[in-house]
This record gives sequence, C-alpha cells and structure tokens, in this order.
Amino acid sequence: SPVGGAADTVVSAGVDSCHFVPERSGTGGQVVTFLWRAHGCPAPKSVQCPFGDVSPQRYYYQAVLWAAEQGITDGVDATHFAPERTVTRGQLVTFLWRAEGCPAAAGTNPFADVERGRFYYDAVLWAARTGITTGVDATHFMPNQSCTRGQVATFLYREFA
Repeated sequence: SPVGGAADTVVSAGVDSCHFVPERSGTGGQVVTFLWRAHGCPAPKSVQCPFGDVSPQRYYYQAVLWAAEQGITDGVDATHFAPERTVTRGQLVTFLWRAEGCPAAAGTNPFADVERGRFYYDAVLWAARTGITTGVDATHFMPNQSCTRGQVATFLYREFA
C-alpha cells in the first residue's frame, strides 16, 4: 500500500506508534517533514529560521529550514510558516514540483477546476503528467481541498517509487 511503502522508507510517521490516521488532514509541518525525509533528510545550510512560528524544539524545524532554503515554501508570509495549518492538495503538489526544480508543464489540462494563472497550475499539470495524481476523478483535482495524510503518502509514494 502507498502508506506502507512510505512508512517503510521512513518518509512518514504515525501520530503514535500504532496509528497513521490516513484520513486526518496533513499540516504544513507534517507535509514538509514527509517531503524532507523523502529527500534523505538533507541538513539545511542555515541555523536561522526565517519563520517566527517555527520553534527549534519541534520535529519539523530542520525540514522547514531545508524547504525554505530550497525555495519549496515561502511560508504564509515573510515571517510565518503556519506549521499547524492544513495543507491543500494544490499546495502539496506545488511543494513536490518545486522540490523537483519546477519542471516545465506540458500537455493538456485534464482538470476543469484547475485554472491557468493559479499558483499550482503548472505543478498540477506536472503531477498529472508524471502520474503522481490522477485527480479525485477524471476531470477534477480539487486543489483547495485539504490534503489528507494518506494523500500525502500516496503522492510521495508515486513520485519516489
């Protein structure tokens, strides 16, 4: 299973030692940590976090530093990351796309709810073309819907499998 594959590669962790809770919405701290782990937990160059709401004592601190340095996230503004805020499906694929260096998006947009000009447009087209997502159905991606922990694990599994 995607969750099993992600857990086997130490990408994700459960909410405790026995439960993953795949239907729970993923937070910014969780999503960035899953992505950081998928990339091998690279050490950030900086020890100074640009976000005042990211404490060095939190599990996601190194992941957020790395993601900010790599241009994967800009935070919700220049000084806040909002690590407990739920991540949307559009945000998740944008994080994945940026982590891959913003590859060119090509092809036809298969999703009626993904509009040209939105921050996630190229990322969603890339994710659809590469098979990371097939949408919630053949013509809808639902970019503003909260991304569940199970969806995060599935997208990462599809990207790194």
